[in-house]
Amino acid sequence: MSDAPETTTEVEEAAEPSALDEYAAALAEKVGATGYTTDFDTVRILVDRDNWVDAIVTASDDLPFFSWLSAIDWSKTTEVGELVDEPDELEERFEVICRMSSVENADGAHFIATLPKDDATIASLTGHFGGAEWHEREAHEMFGIMFEGNPNLIPLYLPDDFIGHPLLKSY
Repeated sequence: MSDAPETTTEVEEAAEPSALDEYAAALAEKVGATGYTTDFDTVRILVDRDNWVDAIVTASDDLPFFSWLSAIDWSKTTEVGELVDEPDELEERFEVICRMSSVENADGAHFIATLPKDDATIASLTGHFGGAEWHEREAHEMFGIMFEGNPNLIPLYLPDDFIGHPLLKSY
């Protein structure tokens, strides 16, 4: 008898796609997504920024509740905090994320569009979801992202004479 773990030389069969994977794949196809993931049991639908509004409006047939919108600054350098492990491998960009949910069950998905740092502009969702205005204003104020078509990109939190965008990693 040995304390060593048992080993096998057989190749394992590929697992059947889970119900969550099937749901994500169908939703991604329906909205014309560029891809999807189900990491950590969270459906993430990747959409081109030119298809941002159309994809989310199409998804709203099944996921009518606009939950929230925010952004992430993926930057190689930071003014405060830990540095990126592999800075040369990181593509500097913004990700705009919108959560849409069902009102009948636990279905939902995060829709993600990537924006280049030098052209941080995306179409506004305010024409379809009234609640998007506040979230877009916040992302504009904190990250500097422009939401084309949002009629009210004025500060929510910061004084009118404030300079900068506090959630940028370079701030």
